[in-house]
Amino acid sequence: MSTLTFLGGTGTVTGSKFLFDTGGSQVLVDCGLFQGLAPLRRRNWQRPPLDLDRLDAVVLTHAHLDHCGYLPVLVRNGWHGPVFTTEGTADLAGIVLADSAHLMVEEARQATESGWSKHQPALPLYDAADAERATKLFRPIDFGSTRSVVSGVDLEFGRAGHILGSAWAHLTTGDRSVVVSGDLGRPAHRVLLPPQPRPACDALLIESTYGDRPHDDAAATALFAETIRRTAARGGSLLVPSFAVDRTEVVLVELARLVRAGEIPDLPVFVDSPMALASLRVYRQAVAKCWPEIRPELGDGEDAFDPGRLAELHTAAQSMRANDPKEPSIIISASGMATGGRVLHHLKHMLPNPRHTVLVVGYAAVGTRARSLVDGAREIKIHGRYVPVKAEVQVLDAFSAHADADELLAWATSGPAPATTYVVHGEPESAATLANRLAIEHGWTAVVPRDGERVVV
Repeated sequence: MSTLTFLGGTGTVTGSKFLFDTGGSQVLVDCGLFQGLAPLRRRNWQRPPLDLDRLDAVVLTHAHLDHCGYLPVLVRNGWHGPVFTTEGTADLAGIVLADSAHLMVEEARQATESGWSKHQPALPLYDAADAERATKLFRPIDFGSTRSVVSGVDLEFGRAGHILGSAWAHLTTGDRSVVVSGDLGRPAHRVLLPPQPRPACDALLIESTYGDRPHDDAAATALFAETIRRTAARGGSLLVPSFAVDRTEVVLVELARLVRAGEIPDLPVFVDSPMALASLRVYRQAVAKCWPEIRPELGDGEDAFDPGRLAELHTAAQSMRANDPKEPSIIISASGMATGGRVLHHLKHMLPNPRHTVLVVGYAAVGTRARSLVDGAREIKIHGRYVPVKAEVQVLDAFSAHADADELLAWATSGPAPATTYVVHGEPESAATLANRLAIEHGWTAVVPRDGERVVV
C-alpha cells in the first residue's frame, strides 16, 4: 500500500515537502523552507518531520528556497542519500543554497552583535558546509527520461515552465502513480516554454499560488512602463525587489524590449544581488546552448538580458553607491519578498523619499516585508528599526512565474481525471477556490489536505 504524507506546503505557499511511501521505500518530493510568519519560520528549527533513517531519496522540482531550502537541514542531521533533479535545477540550487547559507550565517552574526536574538550567540539554521554537502548529492535527470530512483519507484520529469530547470514529477510504483506539479509556469513566460501536459496518474498534487485569480498581462505590462516613465520624470529611481532566480532575468528581458521599442527612457539598470548575477550566468549559458526549455527566439541577435545600460554590482561598495545615482535609475535586488539580502539597505534608503518607487513584481507571502508594502504599511521594520514608507509603492503581476487560476485548470485537465487531486502550495482561500472549481466545473474529487495528513494512493 502506497501513501502520501503532507509535511509542508499545505495551507501556505512555503515549506513544500511531500513524502511518498511505498511500504518498502520512501521518497520525499521537495524539501522546502517555511517562510513568512514567525510561527511558520519556527518550524524550520524543529526536528525534521520524518525518519531520516528510512528516507531513501529526495526529488526536487525546482530551485526556489520554498522547495529546496530545507535540504541542508537534512544533511546537517546526517542524511546523505541521492537527490534527483534536472540539470537546470542542479545548477541553480547550488547557487540558491550557498546564498541561503551565507545569509543565515550573516544574520546570525548581526543578531548576536546587535542583541536582536533571544539566543547568545545566535546560530544559523545551516552553514556553507551543509549547503555544499547537499549539492554533492544531486543526480541530474533529463526531461522526458525515466529513472529508477529507489527500489520499485520510477521517476520522470516534465517541463513546468516556472524557472529554469523546473519540472513536474511523475512517480510510479507497480500499478500506482503520483504526479506532483511543483510550481507551474505560464504560457506567457518571457524566457521559458510553457509547461508540458501531465501524464495519467492516480493522485495529482497541484499548486494553487494563484488558484483564485487571473493575471492581466496587458494591463500590468502597460503599468510597468508607465511607472518607470512617471518615476523618472520626477527625478526618482525605481527599486524592484526581485527573486534572484528567474524573476530578475524576466524583468531584464522586458526592460530590454521596452527600451528597444522606445516605450521607456534608456536608464541605468543595476542588478544588485550576487545570487541574481550567478543565476543570470546560468540563464545566459542555457540560451547559448539552446536548452530545450528556452524560447528559441532568445538566441537570435542581441543579448536578450541587456536593456542597454546594464551594470552588474558585485561588491558592497558598488551596492551602496547605487543608492545615490547621478540620474534616475532602476535597481533590481534580492530578495523578492524583502526577507533579506541587499534589497534591505536599498529599502532603508529609498522608502522615506517620495520621489522613488518600489515596485513589487512577485508573490509576497504573509509576514514578509514585501507583503507589508503590498498591504499599505506606513512603516516597515528593517534591522531592528522602523522605516517610514513615503515612496510610491506599486504592485503588478506582469512577471508572475506562477500559472493563474485558468492556467492551473488547463494544465490539470490536460490529462485524464485522477482518482483524487490534492490542492497544495496555496493560502487557504486560493487552495479552496481551485479545489471547488475542479469539483464543480470538472466533477473531480479535489481536496485541500491538512498539514501532516497521510492518505492512501
